[in-house]
Amino acid sequence: MAANENTEDERAEPTAHPRPAREFRMADLAEEAGITVRTLRFYRERKLIPPPRREGRIAWYNEHHLARLRTIGALLERGHTLGGIAELLSAFESGRDVGELLGLQNPFVPPWSEETPVRLTPEELADHFSQDITAENLTASLDIGYLAVDGDEFVHISRRLLDASTELVHKGIPLAAVLEAGRRVRAHADALADIFTTLIRTHVLTDVLERAGTGEPPTPQEVHHIAETIENLRPLSKGVVEAELSMAMDRRVRAELAEWLREQGEKDGQGEKDKQGP
Repeated sequence: MAANENTEDERAEPTAHPRPAREFRMADLAEEAGITVRTLRFYRERKLIPPPRREGRIAWYNEHHLARLRTIGALLERGHTLGGIAELLSAFESGRDVGELLGLQNPFVPPWSEETPVRLTPEELADHFSQDITAENLTASLDIGYLAVDGDEFVHISRRLLDASTELVHKGIPLAAVLEAGRRVRAHADALADIFTTLIRTHVLTDVLERAGTGEPPTPQEVHHIAETIENLRPLSKGVVEAELSMAMDRRVRAELAEWLREQGEKDGQGEKDKQGP
C-alpha cells in the first residue's frame, strides 16, 4: 500500500527550505491530520497544500503542511467549500509581510500609535467573521493593511480595530461594507496625519531639516529632539482629533434625527389626510 500511495511523492518538487524538526511521509501526515491518503493526494492535486520537500525518491511533508491540513479541515467544518478555501489560501499566501505591516523599517522613530497586534490562525479568523471570510474580503483586508501573514498565521494590526470590526459584523453589517468604511476612514486619517506632520515639519523641526538638506547627518541630540517632540505631540494630536470627531458626530446625529422626525411628521400628516378623505 505504501508504494502505491507514495507514487505521487516521487513527482514532488524540490524546495530550498532547510529540513524542519518534524517531517512526515505521506501516510504518516495523513494519519496525523486525521484524513485518508486519498484525501491528502486530492488536496495536493487541487494545490491546497504546497509540494513536499524531495530527498531522492522520498518526499517529506512538514509541520506547515500539517497546519495547512488542519486549517482546511476547520474551514470545511465552518461551511466553506474547497473552492472557497483555495481562494482564501491563495489570498493568504500573497499577504503582506508582518514587518511591513508593523512599520519596522524605521525603528529609530518611536511608534505614534499604541495599538496591539493580534495573532490569529485562519480558523480563529473565521470564528470572528464566519461566512463573511471570503477571498475578496481577505484580499481587501490585506490591501488595506489590517492583516498580514506570518508563517501559518495572520497578524491583525490592531486589537481595537479587530474588536470593532467583529462587533459591527455581529450587528448585521456585512464585512465588505465594514472594510470599505475602513478604507475611507484610512484615507481621512492619512489626511489628518498630513496636517499634523506638516505642523511639526514647518514649526518644530525646521533647523534639523535644514541641516539635513546640506547633507550633514543629524547629531545624537537632534535625533533625541525629534523622538521627544513626536512623543510629546502624540496626545495633543489624538485629543484634537477625538474632540473634533465627537463634535462632528453630535452634529450629524442631531441632523439625522431631525430629518427622521420631519419625515415621520409628514407621513403622519399624510395619513390623517387620507383618513379624512376628500
